[in-house]
Amino acid sequence: MDLAQPAHLTKEDHAHSAQPKILWIPTAKKGLLMWLTTVDHKKIGFLYGFFALFFFLVGGFEALLIRAQLMFPNNNVLTAQQYNTMFTMHGTTMIFLAVMPLSAAFFNFIMPLQIGARDVAFPRLNAFSLWTFVAGAIILNIGWFLPSHTHGAPDGGWFGYAPLTSKNFIPKHSIDYWVMGLQLLGVASIAASLNFIVTIINLRAPGMTMMRLPVFTWMTLITAFLLILSFPAITIALVELMMDRNFSTNFFEVSGGGMPILWQHLFWVFGHPEVYILILPAMGIVSEILPTFSRKPLYGYPIVVFSGASIGFLGFAVWSHHMFTTGMGAVATAAFSLLTMCIAVPTGVKMFNLIGTLWNGRLMMRTPMMFALGFVWMFMIGGFSGVMHSAAPADAQQQDSYFVIAHFHYVLIGGSIFALLAGIHYWFPLMFGRKVSEFWGKLSFWIIFIGFNVTFFPMHFLGLNGMPRRTFTYDANMGWNTANFIATIGAFTLGVGIFIYFAVMVYTYLKGEKVAKDVWDARTLEWSLPNPPPEYNFRVIPTVHARDAWWYEKHHKEEIAKENAEHAKAESEHGGIHMPNNSIWPFVAALGLLVLGIGVTYFESDWSPGIHAKLGTTLVGGLIAFIGIYFWSIEGNAGYHLHLDEHGNPVDDKHAKH
Repeated sequence: MDLAQPAHLTKEDHAHSAQPKILWIPTAKKGLLMWLTTVDHKKIGFLYGFFALFFFLVGGFEALLIRAQLMFPNNNVLTAQQYNTMFTMHGTTMIFLAVMPLSAAFFNFIMPLQIGARDVAFPRLNAFSLWTFVAGAIILNIGWFLPSHTHGAPDGGWFGYAPLTSKNFIPKHSIDYWVMGLQLLGVASIAASLNFIVTIINLRAPGMTMMRLPVFTWMTLITAFLLILSFPAITIALVELMMDRNFSTNFFEVSGGGMPILWQHLFWVFGHPEVYILILPAMGIVSEILPTFSRKPLYGYPIVVFSGASIGFLGFAVWSHHMFTTGMGAVATAAFSLLTMCIAVPTGVKMFNLIGTLWNGRLMMRTPMMFALGFVWMFMIGGFSGVMHSAAPADAQQQDSYFVIAHFHYVLIGGSIFALLAGIHYWFPLMFGRKVSEFWGKLSFWIIFIGFNVTFFPMHFLGLNGMPRRTFTYDANMGWNTANFIATIGAFTLGVGIFIYFAVMVYTYLKGEKVAKDVWDARTLEWSLPNPPPEYNFRVIPTVHARDAWWYEKHHKEEIAKENAEHAKAESEHGGIHMPNNSIWPFVAALGLLVLGIGVTYFESDWSPGIHAKLGTTLVGGLIAFIGIYFWSIEGNAGYHLHLDEHGNPVDDKHAKH
C-alpha cells in the first residue's frame, strides 16, 4: 500500500489513486526530509560515503593522538587508560565505521549502474541498512559523552579478547556499548549484503551474463557472501560476551568452566574473512581503474574473477594463523600455516594480472591511476610480510609486536585506503559532474604516499627490535626512540596529505570544473550515463553485447541507437519507468533499534531504581522499531510510473501513475 508518495505527486493525485489510504507521509525533493526518506541507491551511497569519511577523519585523529604519545619515551600526552581507549576506538572506527561503509558507498552508487539496473532489488531495505549503520555508530561512540567513571568509550581493544572484557576487568559499561554497536552494524551489513546479492543475480541488464560482469561488481558479490557467512560467528561471540557481563553466564570465565580461547576462535572466524571484506572491494576498484588508464582490457579477466572467489573461500580456512601463540598444537598450527601459504596464491595471481594489464599499455598517469599504482605497490609489501607470518616460528617472534602493526597497515591503508581514495577520484566526475584538479590531486597523492611510508616502514624495525604493540610508553634505553620519532613525523605528514585531499574534494564539489559524461573514456556501463546520473539511471535498460559494455556501445552507435529506440517504445507502452516511493519507515525502524540499544546498554542492570528507566527505554525502542517495520511491510511495491520525453526529461506530473 502507498504510504509515502513521491514528491511530485500532490494530495489530489493521491486522492484519485486506487491504492487504499492509510496515512499521509510527506516527502520532499530537497532538505532533511528528502535525505531521511530517500530510497534512491545513489543518495544512499552518498550518505554512506559521507558518514564513512567523517569517521575516517575521527579515526585518523585518534591515530595522531596515539602517535603523539609515542613520539618520545616516557611521554604523557595520554594516560595508560586514555591510550587503551584510543587504540580500541581507532581500530574499531577504521574497520567498522570507515573502510567497510566507504566500500558500501561504492557498492550502492556504482554497482547498480554497472549492471544496467534502475535501483537495487530492495530499496527500503537499503535505506534501513544505512540508518541501522548510523545507529550502531552512535552507540559505539556514545560513551565519549557519558561519565568516564561508569561508562566511557570502549577500551578493551578492537578485538575484545576475553576474559579481559569481562566485568572483573572492565566493570564500566564501555564494553556494553561496543557489543551493542557491533551487533547493530552486523544487522546493517547483512541487510545490505542480501540486497546486493539479489540485485546482482536478478537485476542484470539483458545480455549481462555473469562472465560479463565488471570485476568491481564481482567483488561486491563475493564480499556480500563473505559478510553473510562470517558475521554470525561474531554475533554469537558478542551475545555470549553480553550474557557473561550482564547475566552471570560463564562462556569465557575459567572460574565457571568457560573457555577464553573460544572467543578467539569465534572472533577470528569472522575476523579473517573480514580482512578480505576490506580488501576485495579495493581490488575491484583498482581492476576498473587500471584498464581505463592503460587503454586496454583487463588482463586475464576469468582468472581475476576466479582468484577473487578463491580468496573468499580460503578466507574461512585460515583464521587460526592469528592464534599461533595460543598453544593449539603442532597439527593445527601446521594445517593453518599451510592454508595461509595457499591463500597467497590467488592473491599473487591478482597482482600479476594487474601488472599484466599495465604491460604494454598506453599509460595515462592521472590522479586515480597514481593512487591505484600506489595500491599495487603498498599491498604487495603488506602481502610479503603476510606470507612471512604464515610460517609459525616467524609469527611466534613477531606476534603482538610492531612488525604486525606495519604489516596490516600496509594491507589496510596501503591497500584498502589507497584504492578507495583512487575510487573517489575516479568516480567523482560521474557522481557530481565535476573533475578534481590534477595538480592538487597528485600533490595530495605524493604527500599521502610519503607520509604513509615514513610512518609505517620504520615499524618493521621496531617490531624486529622487540617493541610490543598496545603499550602506551617506553623507556629511553630501549633503542626505539628514533624510529618512533620518525613514525610520528610521518603520521602528521600523512594527516596533512589527507586534509589536502578532502579539502580539494570539497572545493571541487562546490566550484570544480564541470565536465561532460565519460570524462576518462572508460569501458563500463556506468559511464554511459550523464553526470550526475538521473533518478531513474537508464532511460532505456541497455542490452549488453560484450564484457566492456560501454566500450562496445561507443563503437557500435547505430546498432545500439536502433535497439534503444525499440526498447523505449516498448517501455512507454507498458506504462513508463516504475520507481519506488520514498519511505520514512526504514528510518523509523532504525531509530527504534537505536533507542532499544541505548536502553539495553546505558542503565545499571541490577534491580535498582534505574531498572525502570532501562526497561522503559528498551520497550519504547522496541515499540518504535515494531511500528517502523510494520508500516514498512504493508507498503508492498508502492511506487509510481515516470514518463520521459525524447530528451529524457520527466513529462508533466499529471502523467505520473501509481
